[in-house]
Amino acid sequence: MAGYLLHTTSDLAETSTFTSNSANMPLTELPAIEFLRTPESRFEGISDYPFSPHYVQVSNGLRMHYLDEGPKDAPIIMLWHGEPSWSYLYRTMIPPLVQAGFRVMAPDLIGFGKSDKPIHMEDYSYERYLNWMWDWMDAVSIEQAHLFCQDWGGLLGLRMVADQPNRFDRVIAANTILPTGDNPPNEAFQKWQKFAAEVPVFPVSNIIQRATVSELSAETLAAYDMPFPDESYKAGARIFPALVPVTPDDPQSQPNRLAWQSLAQRTQPFLTLFSDSDPIMSGLEKLFIKIVPGAKGQPHTTIPQGGHFLQEDQGPLIAEHIIQFLQQPASQS
Repeated sequence: MAGYLLHTTSDLAETSTFTSNSANMPLTELPAIEFLRTPESRFEGISDYPFSPHYVQVSNGLRMHYLDEGPKDAPIIMLWHGEPSWSYLYRTMIPPLVQAGFRVMAPDLIGFGKSDKPIHMEDYSYERYLNWMWDWMDAVSIEQAHLFCQDWGGLLGLRMVADQPNRFDRVIAANTILPTGDNPPNEAFQKWQKFAAEVPVFPVSNIIQRATVSELSAETLAAYDMPFPDESYKAGARIFPALVPVTPDDPQSQPNRLAWQSLAQRTQPFLTLFSDSDPIMSGLEKLFIKIVPGAKGQPHTTIPQGGHFLQEDQGPLIAEHIIQFLQQPASQS
């Protein structure tokens, strides 16, 4: 494992009174999980990510990393990534959002970026990810915030918006969906699922490059590989496609159906910013526009020259659309 120390959460558990959002047990009593922690030295070569790291403890004693930029008393916008990316994906969006007067908070999902990485695939689940994200929001005292979510950031974020709608203000969904398994996934996703499960070496930076329109620099590609010193760190990245509900009887299919029912009652402003070159998510924004009342009359936009990771292709343009949307009076949104 690249010479780095394997940890068990029971060994590192702190004497904390913080409890999981759903487990209702102190962290010291939750099941122990073996995990790896990417050394901070791995990230020293990144020149375009000038943000200070912040950490909190979440369920199972895992440490979660996040960015926190801008005035502490400013309106919060959360930027949630998917896989196999991390908060580095938002490096070109954070400065203009802060300049526009927002506090920007961008977490690294467990298993990604600077957050801890459980080594066993069975330690990852859709439900556990939801718990970790609720834990993070509680730990950093987010009572209400705007949300921008892409890929798995949406599979998690949109469920949470549906479950506790009062904790979220305006929502921007980008290249994401809330799957119920009632319709079979398209061929592109089926190939992606098979690839993630079977490829001997999971090529993180190559995946990012293949899912963008622009040609990424060697430095950028290296930054996407930095969280993963070797294959033992990639259990989260590998398992994520398998956690997507693709059959009607998946354990998370019914909760997602109920989430759609909740979203169908949501009147707060809801914007879609999907890209023009995403073979997996193309056209799915129409579901949100049709179903979510708050999406009516919004300036939904197709981002040009954008792949699945549209933040990488068109980050400043996306930030501009977000700022315009968030700054509109509610009566005009």
